Amino acid sequence: MKPGEQFLEAALFGANSGAGVSAGAGAKRDPIRFRTIWISDVHLGTTGCQAARLLEFLRATESDTLYLVGDIIDGWQLKRRWYWDQVHNNVVQTVLKKARKGTEVIFVPGNHDEAVRQFIDLDFGGIRIRDELVHTTAQGKRMLVLHGDRFDGVIACAKWLAYVGDSLYTVILKFNQWFNGWRARAGLPYWSLSQYLKLKVKNAVNYISSFEDALAAEAQKKGLDGVICGHIHKPEIRDINGITYCNDGDWVESLSALVEEASGELRLVTWQEIMQQKNPVSGKKVKELCELPS
Repeated sequence: MKPGEQFLEAALFGANSGAGVSAGAGAKRDPIRFRTIWISDVHLGTTGCQAARLLEFLRATESDTLYLVGDIIDGWQLKRRWYWDQVHNNVVQTVLKKARKGTEVIFVPGNHDEAVRQFIDLDFGGIRIRDELVHTTAQGKRMLVLHGDRFDGVIACAKWLAYVGDSLYTVILKFNQWFNGWRARAGLPYWSLSQYLKLKVKNAVNYISSFEDALAAEAQKKGLDGVICGHIHKPEIRDINGITYCNDGDWVESLSALVEEASGELRLVTWQEIMQQKNPVSGKKVKELCELPS
């Protein structure tokens, strides 16, 4: 096993790297409970990862099942340059603690943590590793759960080009941090350049639409009611030809998750929404934090 793969295995499956860290310290109120939570595209191991906010989200919520829908650890970036701080470690330990305390944790690896795919259909530290699976909601809807990268033509047909795109994306995020530092000093709110480009550049918009259509078609082909995925960092719930398409977003830009209520309703939530719900008196402070650079 390569050193990078050994690290991914150790970080995700309970190595002693974070032993002694109390993941639940500081919790003051009962967590907000959902039947199911889906998160993806965390990209631990990168400077763009919003690990501190994800940690707050994980501590503020509970669920019967927690899905990790790929790109949780960014093996691509870790191979280029090592970056791993204590908050990233705390996120891993918090997930492991949830698994020990009875949360069903299911990890569906993505392209950035593809090294974990060698463990498909195995269980480690209470975490089930699966390539894809079907989740049945409380309303009886059957939803295909997968990361989605195999429906990305760039990943499937030209992996080298995907690496180039990933490097460019990293440069954009670094510029975004510098730019938002300037905006904060000027009294302006936080603004995501990468999200703006995705939503405004014609080719990017066409790509996102094609990706969503392809995932919906896959669910329809399997006779399912919908699909839940990650990969493109665009949170979305919409109907596509009678199929419910859900993308849980990411923890680099949108800070979002997909949740299932006890009733079976699926909806998107953000870090800001959960923090305001958990601590309503500090809602103004949360809003201020959202306007600060990462």
